[in-house]
Amino acid sequence: MDNGMDTRRTTRALATEAVHAGRDDLAGLGLHAPPIDLSTTYPSYDSRAEAARIDAFATTGAEPEGPPVYGRLGNPTVARFETALARLEGTEAAVAFASGMAALSAVLLVRASMGLRHVVAVRPLYGCSDHLLTAGLLGSEVTWTDPAGVADALRPDTGLVLVESPANPTLAEIDLRAVAHACGSVPLLVDNTFATPVLQRPVEQGARLVLHSATKYLGGHGDVLAGVVACDEEFAGRLRQVRFATGGVLHPLAGYLLLRGLSTLPVRVRAASANAAELAARLAADPRVTRVHYPSIGGAMVAFEVHGDPHEVIAGVRLITPAVSLGSVDSLIQHPASISHRIVDAGDRRDAGVSDRLLRLSVGLEDVEDLWSDLDGALGTPSTRPARSEAVAQG
Repeated sequence: MDNGMDTRRTTRALATEAVHAGRDDLAGLGLHAPPIDLSTTYPSYDSRAEAARIDAFATTGAEPEGPPVYGRLGNPTVARFETALARLEGTEAAVAFASGMAALSAVLLVRASMGLRHVVAVRPLYGCSDHLLTAGLLGSEVTWTDPAGVADALRPDTGLVLVESPANPTLAEIDLRAVAHACGSVPLLVDNTFATPVLQRPVEQGARLVLHSATKYLGGHGDVLAGVVACDEEFAGRLRQVRFATGGVLHPLAGYLLLRGLSTLPVRVRAASANAAELAARLAADPRVTRVHYPSIGGAMVAFEVHGDPHEVIAGVRLITPAVSLGSVDSLIQHPASISHRIVDAGDRRDAGVSDRLLRLSVGLEDVEDLWSDLDGALGTPSTRPARSEAVAQG
């Protein structure tokens, strides 16, 4: 979609791109804040030209030149978010959807339409992603393997290799460059929701597709539901065609909120990560905690296993919100075996390291001492408070 933006690529730091990408044309339009286009349809007095544009979209999935056509083909406000996210991830394009699961479904449908229904995947993944593959709801067939087994698991009909790093909920990390090499010509899709482009850009390590539940850090305020795939323009065209056919479109207001969320993404991720690293260190030194998982690349997610009843910890927090989801400015805690990964077979959960005593903490922007005080109380019998430490427990 041609929205008049200057798409020339210049070398700019990620923090600068976060603020300015998708907005480069605003000054020329006499605007400071991006406009919100809520139109579902657009006038066209030249039906022959319109037919030619629709034919072109049907052939390649490329964004139509000129004015918008219909809300299901694309929207100018959403296009701004897509432009910005592609710049942050270092890809040619990005395609936004109504949710992260809609985005993953579109990728699977693209590959299935080419007769490539087999998926190789590494656990753990987000629970609904796991279920979508395991249940074969879209006609796909999955082979689960560890990272070292990816190459051996490939078949002639393999259309995708899917990994998540750091993984949900154990925060396990994968050598993306090694997996990308093992994939050969099969596209590697990396769910980058936990890391965000602030901490890693998977395409720089060989991935072709980058998936985000934009509901999480990209939005960052717990008030928007969305998904997005960053990729090359060829794959983006196919994704747009699936989005048009299935209707999994992102609402323009959500696109606006996501674009606004990106402007503070680097600041939010770095501040929340500092809190998370401190809490991970304190939890690792706490006798009430048996194990702490915190990734080597950092981030704002912490997972930990407790000696006592994890459900009592959930019931005991007062400042931290006991709720699913993550990536908001406020801190959230949940019990994966009961909620986010409940839909995964219990044996598969345990094999992937998701124990029944594991808790997943999404650390927000509150003062770290207030967060620790809340966790300390929720963990039960108070312990001697560990000294403030620069050490980070990793796992």
